[in-house]
Amino acid sequence: VGQRSQLIYPVANLYKRTTTLYSLGRNAREAMAFLHCSFLLILVFCISTAVSVNPLGNFCDDATKSNDAKTSANIGKVLAELVSVSAKDTFSTTSYGDAKNQVYGLLQCRGDVSSNDCLSCIRDAAKEIRKSCPDQTDARIWYDYCFLRYQAKNFLGQVETVPGIFYWNIDFVSDPDFFNKKLAQLKNQIIAEAIVPKNKGLGKGKSKISTFLTLYALMQCTRDLPKIDCAQCLAVAVGNFPTTCLNRKGCRVMYSSCYVRYELYPFFFPLEPKEKLANVSMDYYTFKMSKP
Repeated sequence: VGQRSQLIYPVANLYKRTTTLYSLGRNAREAMAFLHCSFLLILVFCISTAVSVNPLGNFCDDATKSNDAKTSANIGKVLAELVSVSAKDTFSTTSYGDAKNQVYGLLQCRGDVSSNDCLSCIRDAAKEIRKSCPDQTDARIWYDYCFLRYQAKNFLGQVETVPGIFYWNIDFVSDPDFFNKKLAQLKNQIIAEAIVPKNKGLGKGKSKISTFLTLYALMQCTRDLPKIDCAQCLAVAVGNFPTTCLNRKGCRVMYSSCYVRYELYPFFFPLEPKEKLANVSMDYYTFKMSKP
């Protein structure tokens, strides 16, 4: 909110100054109008950027703290490689170093987002993860559009459901029995879609709850997992629906190996002509993290 206020007040003052110059003539008015619109566009961009760069959570394993300069340098090289690759691919793994100082890294963007959004998200993640976990050699960070991790041991191809990030809507659905029936049907459909290799670990869909209400859901595994392990991870994740997220209007479960989410508003791409991404504050969600 503070960021938004700092941006909004200067634009408001500019508007006041613009109106006092209205008598300067058509050319002056048009010039000031153009300037005013430009500032408004900058304002909108800054606000959306400020929102998009906030991570949903991170994990820094304090048991892996290290002052080894070589390992730290290898982490930097792994992150640089992942950022570079994210300009053309929404998933990548890499490693750098010898047996003593080797670091492994993985990036994955949500399978429905654009390459530009993927690159932007991974850039933010690479900067933030070093700030949040400066000395740890096992670090992970989750955003709405992407996930990034590195570790000084080979984790590739392994299912990991700890640590976990959980968000659930503070509001309850009005007809739990009907809602949970619809959610179960959609969940099964999407898991079946996500484990098909050609879908690259991604499944998404929606189901009509009523004339004016639609249930949206998305699930994704990291692409280093084989089909059976993807199914296992998703099964653990959706197991939180009837417990942590019981009867809630929305829920997210984020592991290092998979991600599941459902909402009663559009949140994934592509959008249909009449759909708009909902700008729902995270104040409407409760947060929990499970750690090893």
